[in-house]
Amino acid sequence: MTDSTAPRIEINGRATEADPLLFDMLSGQGHFTAMQVRTGRVRGLDLHLHRLDVATRELFGVGLDGELVRGRIRHALRERSQDAAVRVYVYHPEPGDGPVMVVTVRPPVPEPGTAQRLRSVAYQRPAAHLKHLGGFGQRYHLSRVQQEGFDEALLVAPDGAVAEGATTNIGFVKDGKVIWPDAPALLGTTMLVLQRELDRAGVPWTQRPVHTDDLASFEGAFVSNSQGVAAVSAIDDTRYPADTELVRTLRSLYQAAPWDEI
Repeated sequence: MTDSTAPRIEINGRATEADPLLFDMLSGQGHFTAMQVRTGRVRGLDLHLHRLDVATRELFGVGLDGELVRGRIRHALRERSQDAAVRVYVYHPEPGDGPVMVVTVRPPVPEPGTAQRLRSVAYQRPAAHLKHLGGFGQRYHLSRVQQEGFDEALLVAPDGAVAEGATTNIGFVKDGKVIWPDAPALLGTTMLVLQRELDRAGVPWTQRPVHTDDLASFEGAFVSNSQGVAAVSAIDDTRYPADTELVRTLRSLYQAAPWDEI
């Protein structure tokens, strides 16, 4: 006899089991981190683990053990190549249990090979400091600008303050210095790895307000995310050289950054 109180779920017309976890996943109440794994190693692994722990504490009031995360990633990779694109999702804890963790493994994604063209859009992510699951707005704008021939959407506040890309951090170069906008944005792991490598190399960097009116004053620009670092050749009508010395240095520093064993 069918339980009339149990929810029925169909995907593309096919019934599937009503696993309670599915409802948590569909609710968007959660957060994640994304990483590229090569030979079982990750750049900035400590930064990924710190992000997951801090966000879990903020959203759910409990911590997330880094060794548990590493073990779950190793387990997910056990029947796959040690080169992969891995995501770790964290959902609300079940009553009496710790947070629900989901690890996905997909084929690895290479670093961007060409300079990126950006289109600015008036949008800011809510709770921008979190890599949360409420990503409809950024995906909507990214899809729209890609239909217009751009590679990435640049998220800008109503007053013109530049924040971040839809899926990237944005940085600029001027007078031998790297400049990141200080508007609310996610502190991406690749951005934080770059900052550490810049400090080691003695290259100055800062975070300060950047507005769309400032774009033409910079000598170059770049974007970064888990896939790597790419030069920016244009933002709207502002053009940048794709091979400035400092952007080349940034790419080299990132590619030389140490890998941590999972």
